[in-house]
Amino acid sequence: MIEVENLTKNYGPFQALKEISFRIDKGEVIGFLGPNGAGKTTTMRILTCFMPASSGNVTVAGYDVFKQSLEVRKHIGYLPESVPLYPEMTVTGYLKFVSKIKGVPRSKRADRLEIAIESCGLTERRGQIIGQLSKGYRQRVGLAQALIHDPDVIVLDEPTAGLDPRQIIEIRELIKALGKEHTIILSTHILPEASITCERLIVINDGQIAGGVKLSEGRAVSIDAGDSRHTELGDTKTLYLEVSGPEAEVKTVLENLPGVSRVESRGLNSNVNPIFHINYEINADIRAAVSSSIIQHGWSLLEMRSIEMTLEELFLQLTTGVEGETRSDDKEGLEA
Repeated sequence: MIEVENLTKNYGPFQALKEISFRIDKGEVIGFLGPNGAGKTTTMRILTCFMPASSGNVTVAGYDVFKQSLEVRKHIGYLPESVPLYPEMTVTGYLKFVSKIKGVPRSKRADRLEIAIESCGLTERRGQIIGQLSKGYRQRVGLAQALIHDPDVIVLDEPTAGLDPRQIIEIRELIKALGKEHTIILSTHILPEASITCERLIVINDGQIAGGVKLSEGRAVSIDAGDSRHTELGDTKTLYLEVSGPEAEVKTVLENLPGVSRVESRGLNSNVNPIFHINYEINADIRAAVSSSIIQHGWSLLEMRSIEMTLEELFLQLTTGVEGETRSDDKEGLEA
């Protein structure tokens, strides 16, 4: 559906995009993540034919962005960060106007208008002046204009920026619903938003693709680093263990338990008790065996809990190369 190869964009001596490449298949809901200034908006503007690239190749729905831009625009809907609205028009009047300039056939305009209004939850606001709407509803109108012509691809650039918590939840649910029928690219730097709505994340940093993360129900199941390293995060689980006993002996006992793939010593706590991280097979439950072995050897089990890496930590690892600390799954934060 979308193919990007060696895409480069220069602003004079500044290189905003540095030969980035990625692929998005039909029906995917993709999060395009990166720190502020990483190149997200520049990439979105090139994909949607708002801006030319310096070099590279980009195709959308089989059409070349540089040579067939009019065809690309027929197959793509774009919601920029600043929503393009006419505040003096009514919701219906504006969407009728947009449907005309986007080339929706006259015979289909009424149907497409109703579908866009209903899909975006604007039925009760259809006759209202856009300038009198809340920011959340103006965002809905922006989404409606992006899908009024029934595009194959919808590109959303920071769609929840400036919204209150309730409006953010409403827009997220709307995006998830649209993802059932369209390919969606969601550009954002808000990790919870991406984890809730997206199936896969493409991470960009300093104008380069830093890596990608595959998600399942908001949790990261695999990660691809920019150097082509692939890691399946779902292969193992990890236990945090604090024991009152001799570090070396405890580690040896733990390593010999069925299902355990790796035991890592994490040093001593303030009470000089050793701490371990135990990696074990995803389908196994080693907690009973761990506790029994420790008790049988006369040691004290002080703490045992599941831990995992958060999406924030994965993001930092990809964009800065710094590995974060893992956390307990019962603490606050976004699970990955």
